[in-house]
Amino acid sequence: MNRRLLYGAFGLAALLLMSGCLGIGTGPVPAEELDSAPDRSYAWNSTHDVDITVQENTQFRMVINATDTELRLFRRSIGGTNPLSVSAVRYQYPNGTIINGSTFQSRGGEVRQTREETVITFPDSDSQPPGKIAFTSSGNRKRFSLPTYVDGSYQLTLPPNRRVEFPIFGSVSPGGSQKRIDEQNRLEITWESMDAETASARFYLQRDLYIFGGVLGGIILVGLGGLYRYRQRIHRLRKERQEMGLDIEADDE
Repeated sequence: MNRRLLYGAFGLAALLLMSGCLGIGTGPVPAEELDSAPDRSYAWNSTHDVDITVQENTQFRMVINATDTELRLFRRSIGGTNPLSVSAVRYQYPNGTIINGSTFQSRGGEVRQTREETVITFPDSDSQPPGKIAFTSSGNRKRFSLPTYVDGSYQLTLPPNRRVEFPIFGSVSPGGSQKRIDEQNRLEITWESMDAETASARFYLQRDLYIFGGVLGGIILVGLGGLYRYRQRIHRLRKERQEMGLDIEADDE
C-alpha cells in the first residue's frame, strides 16, 4: 500500500511539473539573460512605436515605445498563452540614456515570467513617461508571428534577400502594409496604424524561387519526355499491327 502511495505521489508531482503548477520557470528573469549582448544594436532611432528586426539565426530584436507602466509579452497557443522568452534587455530613458536589464531592475523596473506571460514593469516616475524597452527573442526561420502588444505603428524588417511576394511561399498579415527594400537588401514591412491582434509574415529566400522553378521545370521536362516516348511507342505498336494486318476492316477483307 505504501508503495502505491509513493507511486501516486510521484505521478502527481510529474503532472504538476508538466503543467507548470509548481512555479518552476516562473519569477524574475536571471540577470545573465537580461544583460547578455544583443546580436546587433537595437533600432533606438526608429520612428515607429514597435520596431522588429528578424535575424538570420531565427532570433529577432524588438524595440517597443512604452505607453503604459506595464508590458505583457506572450505567444498564443492552443491551450492559452505562453510567456515570450526575452534576453539582452535594454531600456532607454526619454533623455536617451540606455541601461542594461539588471540596472533596469535595480532602478525600480522588473522583468518576470509567469506561466502565461512575461511581464515588464517600468520604474515609477512622475516627472517623465516610460521610455523604450528592447529585447531579443526566438523566432522561426521562415515565419514571424506575434501578438500586437501595443497600439501604434509597426515596422518589421526581414533578413537580407528575404521576400514575401510569391503567394505560395510568402504572405503578410494584416493587409494595408507598405514595403520597401533598404540599402542592405532587407525588406521593410510597415503598418502605419496596427488594427489587428497579430502581425505575421511568411517569407522565403529569393534563391528558393529559382530552386523551385528549376525543380518544377525539371519535372515538366521529364513529364514531357515521358509523354513523347509514350506517344512514340503507341505509334510504333500501331504501325506493327498494320503491318501484321490486324487493323484491316472486315469489309476490306
